[in-house]
Amino acid sequence: MLSPGAAAWSDEPDVPAWSWPVTGPRSVVAPYRAPAHRYGAGHRGVDLSAAMGTTVSAPADGVVAFRGTVVDRQLITIEHAGGLVSTFEPLRSDLVVGDLVAEGQEIGVVDGGGHTPPGAIHLGVRLDGDYINPMLLFGDVPRAVLLPCCEAT
Repeated sequence: MLSPGAAAWSDEPDVPAWSWPVTGPRSVVAPYRAPAHRYGAGHRGVDLSAAMGTTVSAPADGVVAFRGTVVDRQLITIEHAGGLVSTFEPLRSDLVVGDLVAEGQEIGVVDGGGHTPPGAIHLGVRLDGDYINPMLLFGDVPRAVLLPCCEAT
């Protein structure tokens, strides 16, 4: 199973790769930034390029665990297999808690509000309660390659 600490080192998560949730070119407006500690500053998810009104699809099969307004934005949370939970915001949806969703099924449309810049939707993912980088779940994301920078003297 994928764990927060081991995720960066494994070739692939121990779950099927997720589907990209919005149509169009795959573009990350703001990347995941892990906090130094549990309550530290960071960006616990990724902001994906998507114009207001863009259809958002479930990245994997799951069950709607929450849909409602938090502060100034609407969001939806979906529980998936393997202890994974995804949250999309701002997202306007007609789904209700308990609805089953299939991978690729429309779950709503990009809305406005919150910290996400206009033209983007935030995707956060937790594994057993801990935030992880959502990009780890999209199987076609290439791994980083470290190159030597200096010659030893």
